[in-house]
Amino acid sequence: MKELTLGINASDEMIVDSKHLASAVGSGSLDVLSTPSLIALMEKAACKCLSEYLEENETTVGTLLEIQHLSATPRGMIVTAKAELTEINGREFTFEVSAFDNAGLIGKGIHKRFLVISSRFLEKTNSKLK
Repeated sequence: MKELTLGINASDEMIVDSKHLASAVGSGSLDVLSTPSLIALMEKAACKCLSEYLEENETTVGTLLEIQHLSATPRGMIVTAKAELTEINGREFTFEVSAFDNAGLIGKGIHKRFLVISSRFLEKTNSKLK
């Protein structure tokens, strides 16, 4: 991995559509942004923070996510997730994550990712099938 500095950040956004709704993913019965979809967007922003620093065959995997989903977002709104690297502990990276819709803050929390070698990680994972 290339050298990192604290404070690097990235964001990603999506328009909430039918596949992102709690009623569609099974995390609730309402047609509002699901918490699993919010989590995926936050993880995507954290991945973007690290992407340019990874060497060939390196990737990161999520190991912890503690968030608060503070406000519901209806279908059709744009949601933006932001991630900022706040701590590096060897191969573990900690991010502050947040998300906003057009009306304001809808979620915030902490996310951790761990650096792995893709081929070794998949080999170990796939060994479970034997």
